Amino acid sequence: MRKNGKGRPRAGCLATIVISMVLAVVLVLLVRTSQRLPDQFVLKVPLGGSIDEISRDTGLPPFLASRPPLSMQDLLFIFDHAASDNRVREVLLDVHGLRTGAAKNAELRDAVERLRARGKKVTAFLRSPEDGDYLLASACDRIVLEKGGFLLLDGLKAEMLFYAGTLGKIGVGFQAAQWKKYKSGIEPFVRNGPSGESLEEVNTLLSEAYEDYLSYVSKRRKISRDSLETIIDRVALMTPEKARELGLVDAISSFWNLERQLSGKSTGSEPSAGDRTIVGAERYASDFSSPMKPDTREGIAVVTLSGTIVRSSGEMTEEFDRNADVATLRSSLDIALEETSVKSIVLRIDSPGGDALASSEMLEMLDSAAVRKPLVVSMSGVAASGGYMAALAGKTIYAQPLTVTGSIGVFALKPNIGGLMKNAGIERHVITRGRFADANTPFRAFDRESMEKFVAASGFIYDDFIRKVAVSRKMRIAEVDSVAGGRVWTGKSAKQARLVDRTGGLFDALKEAQALGGIDRAKTPRILLYPARKNWIESLLKQDGQALSGILSALLKKKLLQEVVPQAEFGSLEGFYRMLLESPGVKVLAVMPGEIVIY
Repeated sequence: MRKNGKGRPRAGCLATIVISMVLAVVLVLLVRTSQRLPDQFVLKVPLGGSIDEISRDTGLPPFLASRPPLSMQDLLFIFDHAASDNRVREVLLDVHGLRTGAAKNAELRDAVERLRARGKKVTAFLRSPEDGDYLLASACDRIVLEKGGFLLLDGLKAEMLFYAGTLGKIGVGFQAAQWKKYKSGIEPFVRNGPSGESLEEVNTLLSEAYEDYLSYVSKRRKISRDSLETIIDRVALMTPEKARELGLVDAISSFWNLERQLSGKSTGSEPSAGDRTIVGAERYASDFSSPMKPDTREGIAVVTLSGTIVRSSGEMTEEFDRNADVATLRSSLDIALEETSVKSIVLRIDSPGGDALASSEMLEMLDSAAVRKPLVVSMSGVAASGGYMAALAGKTIYAQPLTVTGSIGVFALKPNIGGLMKNAGIERHVITRGRFADANTPFRAFDRESMEKFVAASGFIYDDFIRKVAVSRKMRIAEVDSVAGGRVWTGKSAKQARLVDRTGGLFDALKEAQALGGIDRAKTPRILLYPARKNWIESLLKQDGQALSGILSALLKKKLLQEVVPQAEFGSLEGFYRMLLESPGVKVLAVMPGEIVIY
């Protein structure tokens, strides 16, 4: 291949590659469109993993990139479509390895219940399930356990890891400023065990999640709460036959046989080769062009803030990270505000927070947007610390009863690798002008005066944070401080503390946004989702060969990392830990200390 003077492929060669890819995609689309959905079918929905709030695009064509799993919003809108689709005879949930927070589990259960309320039968198929799988399945009409598998109901747990001792052995330490005592995100780096405040918070979150688990399952399966607790504490692991005997499941089957049964039930005849009466959720979603079925041009913009809050998304190869950056939010708001058909905005938040100043900048943008168009907030699994700060722009804030929120506080961490340098035999000589010129270096600890300034800086940001809360929530500073200090709340408790307005999910927020935007309640509005998904062809045309190579390399590294350390082990704090480890110096953060993941 001939190259230009900079070592890049000539435009003609690149155009040939792009055209070939476009033709391949067109062929795939033609094949897909030729496969119309049948008049009657069973909708099969896979449910597993951590379930991200939104799908992250890679910018690569579908035949090069691995297909991302269905996101939380994908699932909610699929269920909403299916509820009123006469072609959908039954819904089959294929549940395996669910690793999501309590609030997302509850919102999915609500979606299943709405399906059932509209007359749709819902069956859950469980593959050697644990507690999270079973909790979601209990919302269904019928639970089928995989033949030859097992059911493990051993309860919920919270696990905390502490690194200070290990880091100290290699000469690495951290100094911290904590505002205030409940802001325990610093503890893994400066302690060898949890503080009393941290234990109090985790126990509260775990107790509320466990109470929801016991109450919901016992009610749905019509067994007493005490009997369910006895099963968890004394039986835990059981065969399919034992689970059926205890009334925990309704049937035992292989997945192949269950599909045949449902297919025959849908068509009224024995399934035959090439039978297409089982339709996958992704194929079903591609059949509708809008998240909801609108009957008016007036719309609502759903702007999603998902992941750790950062100032910048970084280079192209880093765009696959689960971060929420300032520029992306600004772009989403600009488009939503300029679109004349958009009458209101729903801000959907699934973020533990992150960079404190980036969070403050986001709130400023959101406040400005809320002046022009009504803005309602819907909290997903977590909307804490900087994520809660962003929510303050909402006229009304909705949270699931088990959403993790609050955590109004900040902390700062400064690494000190002086011991590591000494162990490695590295000598450092610094020449400065100015008393504190070298204070923020990671190569030595703060002295007393520098530490005082370090702590004061965190205090300034904390005071600004609680002032913002006081103004938005119409509370006195002292009232805010009494429920702040880094304390984490569930959505239910946050409502009692006046930090949120109502409990509910995304569709509750959409209904209010519809009313505030003056859209006829009898109509179904258009739903526009932001950030908009990227067009992979446009992304590719903007890149040269080296950039494309870098993207592929990043994808490979990410895949290898996930094979070694599964994504679910980090949850919503993955970006936070990366932020700490990748850049030296002082970091002032408004981020939640932890989360409860059910599995």
